[in-house]
Amino acid sequence: MLVSGPSPRPGAPPDPRDIMLDTATQPTGLKRLRPRPRLGLIGHGAFGAFIAPYLSRLCDVVVHDPGRPDLPGRGATLAEAAAQEIVVLAVPLAAMRGVAEAMAPLLRPGTLVVDVCSLKVAPLALLAELLPPAVDLLGTHPLFGPQSGRAGIAGLQLALCPVPGRARGRLARLAPRVLARAFGLDVVVTTAEEHDRQMAYVQGLTHIVSRIVVAMDLPPLALRTTTYGHLDRMVETVRHDSDALFRTIARDNPFAAEVRARFADATASVLGGLTAPAAP
Repeated sequence: MLVSGPSPRPGAPPDPRDIMLDTATQPTGLKRLRPRPRLGLIGHGAFGAFIAPYLSRLCDVVVHDPGRPDLPGRGATLAEAAAQEIVVLAVPLAAMRGVAEAMAPLLRPGTLVVDVCSLKVAPLALLAELLPPAVDLLGTHPLFGPQSGRAGIAGLQLALCPVPGRARGRLARLAPRVLARAFGLDVVVTTAEEHDRQMAYVQGLTHIVSRIVVAMDLPPLALRTTTYGHLDRMVETVRHDSDALFRTIARDNPFAAEVRARFADATASVLGGLTAPAAP
């Protein structure tokens, strides 16, 4: 499946293809990305479909989805996707082992494999174990999705977690600069452990609170404070996220259990204070 990028909007950031072609204004390194890299996108669910047009601005993209062999007449095989210079894995954590095992013998030395999972410790350890040593690995977590990025992704954050000893090639070294320059992203380089520690709060709390509000099945409310509006926007941003994503964020994060326990204790304390006798 070949993907073409969206048409530019008035006032939209410049197309990365134009940025890359304007070599006179480029920092050293971006010039060397021509000709366009070839990229295999594995996974065409909600997030894979969302990022495919952006990736196609910068690379020649083919798409394979393990769960959708019937991609309309244009789907690439796993072997075709794995043969590209860059392979982006946009599959759930629960499916990553099977995909990694299947594509490992198909990868070429020097290929850059990038994952976009919401966690970093577990998927990067899995990929480092299963993929050939001659393959470069780069962990990323775009801190946005189809809802929060529907107006564009410029200015939004992306966490980038290099794997020690597995980011040796040109594309891996250039990734932070290219992602920031081409897409206007705020690229934050961190470790997998620190990423997961912070995400247990940043994503874990917001998704748990949002799921609780959704489960309450609130009636339509005509009277709204500004604070309630913030809550409502938070809930709507993640309302349609899959159960698999919720479990990855709120259960599978190695630091999530501690955050859940602290949240439960704090909730019990606050609610208990409402029923306790008032102090004299």
